[in-house]
Order: sequence, then C-alpha cells, then structure tokens
Amino acid sequence: MRKIGYARVSTEDQNLDLQIAALQAAQCEVLFQDHGVSGASMTRPGLDQAFGYLEDGDTLVVWRLDRLGRSLSHLVNLIEELKRRTIHFQSLTESIDTTTSGGMLVFHMMAALAQFERSLIGERTKAGMQVARLKGKRIGRRPALAPEQREEALRLLNDYSIEEVAARFGVSHRTIRRARKERDALYDTLDTVVHPIPVI
Repeated sequence: MRKIGYARVSTEDQNLDLQIAALQAAQCEVLFQDHGVSGASMTRPGLDQAFGYLEDGDTLVVWRLDRLGRSLSHLVNLIEELKRRTIHFQSLTESIDTTTSGGMLVFHMMAALAQFERSLIGERTKAGMQVARLKGKRIGRRPALAPEQREEALRLLNDYSIEEVAARFGVSHRTIRRARKERDALYDTLDTVVHPIPVI
C-alpha cells in the first residue's frame, strides 16, 4: 500500500516546507503540490495529478484537512470519490485515517454535518426567496420580453412565423413558443371557467 502526499498553499509568498516535511515523515513515496492555488478552486493541477496517479489500495495523505478543500461538503465529496475508487485518506493534523474504524467514524460524522450544512443553506435560500416575494421582488431571471413586447409578439404570430417574430425581437424561437403556449393555456383555463363542463 503506497502513501501519496498532497500539499497546497493559497498564495505565492507562502512556502510548502512545513507540509512537505510532515508528509515525508509520514513516509509518503510521492508528493504532489499546488502553489498559489485557492482551496475553493475546482481545478487544481497538483491535486488532479495526484488523483490520476492514485491506484486501488493507495492512501492520499494531507497535512491538514483544509489543504484538500475549503468547505465541508467539498471535502466529503473528494473523500467519497476516493472511497469509490478503494483509495484511503489520511489527514495528519486531525489524525483522520480511513483505514481505521475510528477514522471511518469521523468521516461519516463529517458527511452527516455536510448534509446538515446543505439543508441549512437550502432552508435559508427558500426563506430569503419567500421574504423577497412578500416584498414584491421578482425571483429568477429577468424575462426576455417585456409585457408589451410579449403582447406585440403574440399578435404578430397571426401574420408571421415564430422564427420571424423571434428575429424581430432578438430572442430565441423557444421564447416565442413558450409565450404562445402560456397564452393558450391561459385561454383554455378561462374558457373552462366561463363555460364549465356540465356535471351529469
């Protein structure tokens, strides 16, 4: 079983000496590193190389958890990817080692906390959207057509094709089709209300 080390610093003026010394002391055979790369970055050349080099049964070793990822959910996703590939993980500072039952327990606790974090973010997002709606603010993307443009576009469909109308307003043909579909659905609803189906 090989130990593969990974070290990272966020800025160019920081150095990797402390991390490299710790990883060498942990008997890592090969070291990969990212210098001046943020932990929040989704593309890290050194980490990508490490993941490409790792094989079944290897252990990825970092000096500290935040060297691998900045958020709990990001960390859990990376460790779960290693787990799917039957690769172990070790963090020296936090004494996390997924080759042990205690290390796996800590990882499962991290996963539970990451799920809790995602749930809280979702709840806060929904609450913020609800408050915005109550204040009369529009949620989502701005419509491609203003209300008066929409009405004019629908009128023009009587004489022109969808593609011609879309080109005239500088929008996609899907926008015009969607507007027509929503209008037709509204007319169907109104027709049902005005002329209800008799109950026999």
